[in-house]
Amino acid sequence: MTGIALKIGLTPEHSCSYLPGESERLMVLLEDKFRNPAGYENLLVAGFRRSGNDLYRPHCQRCEACRSLRIPVAQFTPSRSQKRIRQLNRDVHMVLSTQDKPEYYDLFARYINERHFDGSMFPATRNQYDNFLLCDWLSPYFVEFHLEQQLVAVAITDPLPLSLSAMYTFYDPAYSGLSLGTLAIMTQVDLARRMNRQWLYLGYQVDGCRKMKYKTHFHPYELLIDQEWKSEHSDEE
Repeated sequence: MTGIALKIGLTPEHSCSYLPGESERLMVLLEDKFRNPAGYENLLVAGFRRSGNDLYRPHCQRCEACRSLRIPVAQFTPSRSQKRIRQLNRDVHMVLSTQDKPEYYDLFARYINERHFDGSMFPATRNQYDNFLLCDWLSPYFVEFHLEQQLVAVAITDPLPLSLSAMYTFYDPAYSGLSLGTLAIMTQVDLARRMNRQWLYLGYQVDGCRKMKYKTHFHPYELLIDQEWKSEHSDEE
């Protein structure tokens, strides 16, 4: 992306979603030429992210805590705890869909209303689901997880020429003990490998945010620091 001019807008400062007491501001793309899979992937490499049809990147005046994180899928090695999670979920099977289904929103709403009632997306609404996860210029994959014919989790991921970009995972709160979020990331790594993709993007890592810590449990991973992707290794065993 070096040397390419982008037409962007800046949002007003508002309360940070990740760090209490901090403010955040977003840089939002205003032009359409990057709103396609190849264009979006170029922006992902530069630290942008999709929300619905919009492409954005944090642009805070006093903070640089948000760092894009991606997994080089050919090098990923599950830790012992992640292998145990695979074994725990040996009866869970995956179905890949390219179409949104009504049961996805029902599961999303249960997840938000029970697991994230203290977050910015509570209470869940259908309009919120559509505007956050769906997209007019890109068709995401819906990775379904089933246990005994019951839909227990959905991971939404964007297929791009060289990568997959994990958008969001939600699951039935009754199955919280299965670590379905971790299973969803490993499944997307497996899917990226089968599709001959090089990376799985996991969005932003914020060191001071406990809810983001899970992303660093997948190793090796790469962080975008000063516009350069640098390899990091987790201490997870």
